[in-house]
Amino acid sequence: MLKTLRATALAVLVCSTPLWALGADFDGSKPLLCATIDAHFCEPGDICYRTLPGVLGAPQFMRINFAKKLIAGPQRTTEIRYMEPVEGQLLLQGTELGYGWSIALDMKTGAMSTTLVSNENVFILFGACTPS
Repeated sequence: MLKTLRATALAVLVCSTPLWALGADFDGSKPLLCATIDAHFCEPGDICYRTLPGVLGAPQFMRINFAKKLIAGPQRTTEIRYMEPVEGQLLLQGTELGYGWSIALDMKTGAMSTTLVSNENVFILFGACTPS
C-alpha cells in the first residue's frame, strides 16, 4: 500500500512538472519571441479601424529581453523603462518615436496586448509570445 502511494505521488509530481515550467515562461525570467496578430488604429472623433499589424508599420515579430530591458524588432530596438507584475500579468512600458507604449503580457498564456499612444492617435495590437 505504501509502495503504491509513493508511486502515485511520484507520478503526480512528474506529470505536474511541465505545468510549473510553463508558469515561469512569461514572468520576465526568460526571453520571449512575440508575434503581432491583430491591430486597430484610432483617431479622436473617428471610428477605430481594424487591420493587420504590418499595414500600420508594426513588426510581425519582436523579441523581449528582460535581462537587458530591451524589445527588439527588425528595424529598431526600444528600452523597457518600467516593468511590474500585477494580477497575473506583466506590465511593460516605454517610449518610442513620440509614442508612449504599454504591453500587458498574460503570465499564464503569453497572450499580449499592446498600445502605442500619442496626442493624435492610438495603435492597439494583440498578439502572443513564446519563450525564445
